[in-house]
Amino acid sequence: MAAGTLYTYPENWRAFRVYVLSAPPHFHFGQTNRTPEFLRKFPACKVPAFEGDDGFCVFESSAIACYVNNEELWCSGCFADSDIVPAASTWLFPTLGIMHRNKQTTENAKEEERQILGPLDTHVKTRTFLVGERVTLDDITVVCTLLWLYKQVLEPSFRQAFPSTNHGFLTCINQPQFRAVLGEKQKPQAERKEETKAAAPAPEEEMDECEQALAAEPKAKDPFAHRPKSTFALDEFKRKYSNEDTLTVAPPYFWEHFDKDGWSLWYAEYRFPEEPTQTFMSYNLITGMFQRVILFGTNNSSSIFVVWVFRGQELAIPLSPDWQVDYESYTWWKLDPASEETQTLV
Repeated sequence: MAAGTLYTYPENWRAFRVYVLSAPPHFHFGQTNRTPEFLRKFPACKVPAFEGDDGFCVFESSAIACYVNNEELWCSGCFADSDIVPAASTWLFPTLGIMHRNKQTTENAKEEERQILGPLDTHVKTRTFLVGERVTLDDITVVCTLLWLYKQVLEPSFRQAFPSTNHGFLTCINQPQFRAVLGEKQKPQAERKEETKAAAPAPEEEMDECEQALAAEPKAKDPFAHRPKSTFALDEFKRKYSNEDTLTVAPPYFWEHFDKDGWSLWYAEYRFPEEPTQTFMSYNLITGMFQRVILFGTNNSSSIFVVWVFRGQELAIPLSPDWQVDYESYTWWKLDPASEETQTLV
């Protein structure tokens, strides 16, 4: 077996097949592989990359595995790279945040992976290992290629169609050579979900000054929490107003369902109509306090008034500081919902 230095990064599944064959040194991806010394040996700047003690340099995981093990890679190893990896990458990468998920593309990749695993399952049905009676580079290559599929996306409903492949995968990852590299016993995706649920919650991130100030503010209370329940559902009226005729349907619905004991009507008029000499000035005043309004009038001839529907019998504006913007610039009157004048105004 060739001795030397393997350059890669932690949890690189492409390097696992070489890990099983040799113990690699520490390597910091993103720095080591961009140094002039590294680029002189490996101009492609790719990892995993291997430098033998004799100075021989080679990159690409399959080539490294063959060189390190002094073993020819059988067709099943090439099959892993050419068939399993492309579909697996399309299916896996969105779950790892590497690429955006496209539903149709993912479904196609799942079906392609199903077609690939079928012949593999047939092949290992009468075999313990892919080639011969012991673990070979072919087993290492295929198992390491399947590892993230089993860890991340192969749910029981998908796996059950390939019992021989499942058995072969579990047999291999529990071999001493695999355990030495993979550490804890690797478990299929569904079992890992259960462990995640039982895991301790991650510590909260430290808040910055702004977040601390917001968190220190007292929680706002619902100003209407103490009010008794009312039969008038304002949201239902809003749906009528938004979706049906605003003249023939919405007003009759309002008066038919209005709860005069639980709600009140208020009229507000701007106290300084001479100040907004331009229509845009009136509009700015309106949008400072109200939403979804239409301005009628012309320059030097406009006035602002509005009818409010409030929960309870008191003017609701003073109940919350957030509502009090500009409200003192208006004169307020409580309306009698039973009067014909009020109904015409509304």
